Amino acid sequence: MATINDSAVIEQLIRTPATWAVVGLSTNPERAAFRVSSYLQSIGTTIVPVHPKAETVHGATGYATLAEIPGDVAVDVVDVFVNAELAGAVVDEAIARGARAVWMQLGVIDHEAAQRALDAGLDVVMDRCPAIEGPRSLG
Repeated sequence: MATINDSAVIEQLIRTPATWAVVGLSTNPERAAFRVSSYLQSIGTTIVPVHPKAETVHGATGYATLAEIPGDVAVDVVDVFVNAELAGAVVDEAIARGARAVWMQLGVIDHEAAQRALDAGLDVVMDRCPAIEGPRSLG
């Protein structure tokens, strides 16, 4: 049975080239999402910024919502950089979008949303950061 924060899942998500929709990513270099998405790109991940302003970040075209990402763009992982009280709606969008996994960042904790994602067959990482987990997985 799938579990939250399974170490094998975390390692696979970090090691496997994929497309990550980074929800909450803006051009503000002071925000964690800006730095983490840069790290993700450095390890070969394709990022898709998702923010109401739909800004281009790190050379990647942004979209206002997950639903606005073109259908021919396969979103493998939805990286959630929003307040925990908004995370459930993002997780529901990730499920509807057909994402393979949701990754809720440090401090983003929503057990009910995580369970909905697990029940829908998605891998779930919660209250973790890929920029911290990546070096552990990649050595």
